[in-house]
Amino acid sequence: MARFENQDLTDAEFRDCDLTRARLIGVVARDVVIDGLVGNLVVNGVEVTSYVEAELDRRYPVRLLMRSDDPADLRIALSQLRDDWARTVERLRAMAAGSEHRRVAGEWSAVETLRHLVFVHDSWFRRCCLGSTQPFSAIGLASDFVPDQEEQGLDRAANPGLDEVLAVRGEQFAELERWLVNVTVDELSAIAPVPAGSGWPPYAVGKSVVECLRVVLNEDWAHHGFCVRDLDMQER
Repeated sequence: MARFENQDLTDAEFRDCDLTRARLIGVVARDVVIDGLVGNLVVNGVEVTSYVEAELDRRYPVRLLMRSDDPADLRIALSQLRDDWARTVERLRAMAAGSEHRRVAGEWSAVETLRHLVFVHDSWFRRCCLGSTQPFSAIGLASDFVPDQEEQGLDRAANPGLDEVLAVRGEQFAELERWLVNVTVDELSAIAPVPAGSGWPPYAVGKSVVECLRVVLNEDWAHHGFCVRDLDMQER
């Protein structure tokens, strides 16, 4: 176990770190930002995760629809997510040239964020929900920890423009919308038909179809928030 005692960690950044069961005792934590999969977080003796989740649901009611098992609710959620992105893309086009490729504080650019969602759709929806064995879209962008990216169809040297990425995203949105029109509650609750092999994501095996679908929706919602945050910072 790593132990930090009497250390100045001002402006430290922890990225892609597992802080499970971390204990921060006697610390000064002002202006701290936490983005990630947070659960059972206790601050000064109070478990605050439920408060955070409730406030997020209040601010973003689409989250309630995303957690539903009803295909109709999921269709509405997808439509709202698509509308949110449409407004953000319109805002992006009105910004200074090159804003779509600008990184803020080391985060992905808007185009990179959209490319990541292309990868999420291919992996968690096409592969896990549909059982597809087709290669992923070449312009998709995976996190560095995803292995065998080229073997799965990704081109790590790809540098597409905004319009090219949006065209692929449009096809993926339409594909998911068509599927949600016909999918049943029983089909959603069934075990996901993840193909055998080492393709991404390996830990989807045994999950239900709707659990895999929620990864797609949650990633879309979360990364839209990240994108808006970074565009706000660009315009300051």
